[in-house]
Amino acid sequence: MVHRSSLYYLATVALLTVAMTACTQQSASKGQKGGGGGGRGRGGGGQVVNVQTAPIQRISIQRSVDLSGTLTSPDQAHVSSEVAGIVRDVLFEIGQEVTVGQELVRLDATELNLALQRAESALRQTEAQLGIDASRSVQIPPDDQSAAVRTAAANREDARAQLARAQELIAKGLMSRAELDTVQTRVKVSDAAYQSAVESVQALKASLQDRKASYDLAKKKLSDAVIKAPVPGAVSERTVQRGEYIRENTQVVTIVRMNPLKLKTAVQEKYANLIRQNQIVDFKVEPYPDDMFHGKIAYISPSVDQASRTFNAEILVDNPANKLKPGFFAQGQIQVSRDENVLAVPEETVSMLAGVSSVYVINNGVVKQTSMKGNSLKFWRCSRVMRFLHRAT
Repeated sequence: MVHRSSLYYLATVALLTVAMTACTQQSASKGQKGGGGGGRGRGGGGQVVNVQTAPIQRISIQRSVDLSGTLTSPDQAHVSSEVAGIVRDVLFEIGQEVTVGQELVRLDATELNLALQRAESALRQTEAQLGIDASRSVQIPPDDQSAAVRTAAANREDARAQLARAQELIAKGLMSRAELDTVQTRVKVSDAAYQSAVESVQALKASLQDRKASYDLAKKKLSDAVIKAPVPGAVSERTVQRGEYIRENTQVVTIVRMNPLKLKTAVQEKYANLIRQNQIVDFKVEPYPDDMFHGKIAYISPSVDQASRTFNAEILVDNPANKLKPGFFAQGQIQVSRDENVLAVPEETVSMLAGVSSVYVINNGVVKQTSMKGNSLKFWRCSRVMRFLHRAT
């Protein structure tokens, strides 16, 4: 996680390096006291070190988490043929942009056309038996409205009427018992014929549904002889050639979606409380080292991998110019938070000693050292400060 800008270190106090003329004067006095008359004194001409002061500044610090990952396509379609046939035309090339519904491959459709005509003929035959006019799109009539059932119903009514007359004649003694039995048998036969006609119509209706499904399937297969793009994107692989015979479910093309892309990465477990959806991600890729690309966190895994102690995150990246390609390796930062109004000093004013960062401040004309890890001040002797300042210059 980055905690410093390119210009400043964070600090609770700032270094104000100053010219320590007083220190050099004290050093000169000590040299005069120690030298004899006629001897050469060490402090006869003290060296003055010129330094500059640096003011405290308040800046904004962007905190970020480093990441690395691979760009992938959110949609990748391996398009296959749903029917068998000979490839007549291939209408695409590798790298070509395609849209949804665009024709890619055309198969020979001679056999599929014949199968469709046969299915249509069987369907029209069944419709005629049911009295359906396909040209008028008439709905399937009720059972008692079909011709066969109406005929059987008429015969049944006629047989019942003859039975009623026969019974009157029997009552008057004008018809023999044998003739009455014949009329009664005719009524039974007409009832059975009516029931048979109803069952035949119901069977025709079931057959109609089957033949209609066969017709629709043959029509779909004919349509499938032209293979179309199911998703927009760019062609990444072509696996068929003109003139070859392919079977059902044979892959013919691979299409990858280029905009947007996904940047898949793994974030360390310790940053789980900092990563949120819609956070900005800045990253670079090796083919374009001078360009900075941007994205937003879209998906975050709810679990942590126990082996790597990381959790997965996916970043959506706009790619309108198709400059980025699936498979690129990316390195960058997740911008997690921003600290405003932070006290800071220039980087060159920070002293490192034994792994501890410190700065020097002026307090009432006295130079003091301050650790950047705390607010306590420590007084330094003038000679110690002088040597440090001289070394820094």
